[in-house]
Amino acid sequence: MAADKTEKSSNRIPIHFVDDEDAGASDESPLADDNDAPLEGAVDRAMSKSSPDFDPNPGLQAGEPAMGGPDFAELVACRAELKRLEAALAEARETAARRQADFENYRKRIERERGENHRQVVADVARKLLPVMDNLTRALDAERTLESEESKEFRHFLHGVELISKQLNEVLESLGIQPIAAIGQPFDPHVHEAVVTEPSDEYEPDTVIEEIARGYRIGDRLLRPSMVKVAAHKTQE
Repeated sequence: MAADKTEKSSNRIPIHFVDDEDAGASDESPLADDNDAPLEGAVDRAMSKSSPDFDPNPGLQAGEPAMGGPDFAELVACRAELKRLEAALAEARETAARRQADFENYRKRIERERGENHRQVVADVARKLLPVMDNLTRALDAERTLESEESKEFRHFLHGVELISKQLNEVLESLGIQPIAAIGQPFDPHVHEAVVTEPSDEYEPDTVIEEIARGYRIGDRLLRPSMVKVAAHKTQE
């Protein structure tokens, strides 16, 4: 029996109990250190090749100040001032263009008023001279009715009157005053004033057949209408 017990006890596997500290120390085996070292080196090499350096201010060009710094604040202020000056310049140009347009309109208005005033003064003077022109015209028309011997000397006098009338007409033309065509022209109520109407075999109806008093205009303005005789329609007998 004793021999059997001894044989059984010799076949048992010995069991050793260890503390937690010894167990933690036993986990750090040389095999684990040898396997982790190549892996950590490979990771470091991959990170150094593929990962760029960290840029705290991405998007900045070379030479630009970093965001948040004093140089960046100065740059922002300069850009704001530049925009303000550009807006002020655009407004000044618009104001100058407006003032230039106003000045051009004022200049044209002054020139127009000056020309109108000049024509008005000339017209006032011409109206006072027209009766003189009428008398000279009547004196020249009287030459055609003088047939006696005594009228020869008077015709020499009328020749001088004719020269005066011609000079006066030249003066009026130099002032822009033009006579209105009448005889043989269709009657125009805008420039003609019919004083007499009578039938005529020579002229068509509503045609000026005689000028009683000459009319004048200055530019497009009527100075005085022509006093005329107009051919009337013949009445059927």
